[in-house]
Amino acid sequence: MQPPVKSGPRFDQFIQSPKVRVIDHEGENLGVMYTREAIEQAADLGLNLVEVSPNADPPVCKFLDVGKYRYEAQKKANAARKTQKTQDIKEIKMRPNIDDHDYDVKMRSMNKFIENGDKVKVTLRFRGREMAHQQLGMDLLKRVQEDVAEVAKVEAFPRLEGRQMLMVLSPK
Repeated sequence: MQPPVKSGPRFDQFIQSPKVRVIDHEGENLGVMYTREAIEQAADLGLNLVEVSPNADPPVCKFLDVGKYRYEAQKKANAARKTQKTQDIKEIKMRPNIDDHDYDVKMRSMNKFIENGDKVKVTLRFRGREMAHQQLGMDLLKRVQEDVAEVAKVEAFPRLEGRQMLMVLSPK
């Protein structure tokens, strides 16, 4: 016999209750019977008795082919993993005195990232005496925020870390 699954139904030898409500392999209710009798009936059909609802009174058990059950559960998990979308964090780096055309190019790529469902981390790097004019950097990040307002929301508001000002945008 196979060891129990950690988070799932319990099998034949792990059923503690003396009486169980039994559902056969076609989904029909066979009623309440002794656990030993239910295990024998399942074995006659070449199936296992699986406890599906241990908190009910009496516990509900079902005739299942455990190998097939695990295989189908694994297939469902793989299908769910295949369809899920992972959200990446893309980074856009700027300087406080960025020119208009360069800004437009960065905004186009930022909009493309957001449309693909990715988060965007905007990094504004200060060099030398630019640190004395941090309000220019804050103004630039506010401009970015206004330009992407209809497609993205601010997840992390602008903050200064050393010589960099960071802001994180996520799709709406």
